Amino acid sequence: MRTSHAALGAFERWLTLWVGSCILAGIGLGRLFPRAVHALGAIQVAHINLPIGVLIWLMIVPMLMRVDFGSLGAVRRHWRGFGITLFVNWAVKPFSMALLGWIFIRHLFASWLPAAQHDSYIAGLILLAAAPCTAMVFVWSRLVDGEPNFTLTQVALNDTIMVFAFAPIVALLLGVAAIAVPWATLLLSVALYIVLPLALAQAARIRLRRSPGALEAALRALHPLSLLALLATLVLLFAFQGEAIMRQPLVIALLAVPITIQVVFNAALAYGLNRLGGEAHCVAGPSALIGASNFFELAVATAIALFGFQSGAALATVVGVLIEVPLMLGVVAVVNRSRVWYEER
Repeated sequence: MRTSHAALGAFERWLTLWVGSCILAGIGLGRLFPRAVHALGAIQVAHINLPIGVLIWLMIVPMLMRVDFGSLGAVRRHWRGFGITLFVNWAVKPFSMALLGWIFIRHLFASWLPAAQHDSYIAGLILLAAAPCTAMVFVWSRLVDGEPNFTLTQVALNDTIMVFAFAPIVALLLGVAAIAVPWATLLLSVALYIVLPLALAQAARIRLRRSPGALEAALRALHPLSLLALLATLVLLFAFQGEAIMRQPLVIALLAVPITIQVVFNAALAYGLNRLGGEAHCVAGPSALIGASNFFELAVATAIALFGFQSGAALATVVGVLIEVPLMLGVVAVVNRSRVWYEER
């Protein structure tokens, strides 16, 4: 049974307002309390920022507890939708973003961007596109009345692939872009932000399912914590990068161009291929949204770990956070309004 718009909570209905408020709060905190923000940024272990790491775990572990790997057998039911989404996520999105980065950063916008940061900006764009969204997918799917079992199974598939494919794809594309790959830090980021949270979430899920209703009760209880962690993460990210954002508005606008093109292109590609393939709208909607959205939590954490807070890579991933929500809400609106057209076959 699909979820109606009326059942959406206050967080989903006012998502743009919450994100905008967090952006303003983060930039304000960074300007008003720069020493405190720098002190938080300095709390690191093996180049991993602990405050960001803790918040990301609090955000994604409850989300990953919803993933049922036992549902992977349901792939046969909507095999075209799964195949299309996997194709867009893993065969198109990372490589199209690398191409867009090369076109815009190295060529079209090169004279307007700091030359020393060109490689770093491209690296941030690649990190942003190399992993499909996990946490926010459930929100986007609800907003388009998506088939919940398809969404859960697709996330399970993507998470399984991500464990093995994220690091090699990032390394390949960074190598193609002639950017040095710090393998040790990259693999540590994969372990900390994919493997361990996924293992912890699944262990908790298995344990809770032993008692009737315990898993559902735990998910309801953890949902507000996960949302608060998301908002707190946004505040911290924009506190860390607020000075750079205020100092380089042109850079922010230029970096937003390839990200916007990538989101629109991949959403349209997934949506159109699902229609050509004869999939139901309740599958095509989440397929388009999963195909277009990014695991920005992983991208930001990995960019900071690999290149540092003040790097162009970190800034590029934060720009992804800045524009992803309004972009995805735009995709949601198009998917919902085009339903009659989609079903006229």
